[in-house]
Amino acid sequence: MRAIFIFMLPLLVGCAVQRSMEAQDAKRQLVGMSDEKILTCMGPPQAKAAVGTTEVWQYASGNGHTQGNVMVSGNRNFATGSVVSSSRFCNVNVAMSNHVVQPVNYAGPTGGLITEGEQCAFVVSNCLPPKQ
Repeated sequence: MRAIFIFMLPLLVGCAVQRSMEAQDAKRQLVGMSDEKILTCMGPPQAKAAVGTTEVWQYASGNGHTQGNVMVSGNRNFATGSVVSSSRFCNVNVAMSNHVVQPVNYAGPTGGLITEGEQCAFVVSNCLPPKQ
């Protein structure tokens, strides 16, 4: 069982890195898309807010990833430990002005140290052109 985990770990990390790259690409490639295209590839937003002539559409994204970290405290004679878990997710904010996408930003604990934004890819990747 342990050998399978060791074999699968690089594959899992590779997927997270690829999702992170897709999320970063989407921040650039979505700018200029029509609101109709966004509705087609991302669906209706969970929430909308308006500021002046700009409307912000919000989407929740993620795969429910939970990471556990072991916290150890004490001295050389006695130590205690506990597992602290944290969930990763992404709130994707798409700014619209005149029915066209303006800047896109991400909020929340969206990924790890080298996989920033990877939780955002689950929503935005459908808007990216197919890979060749």
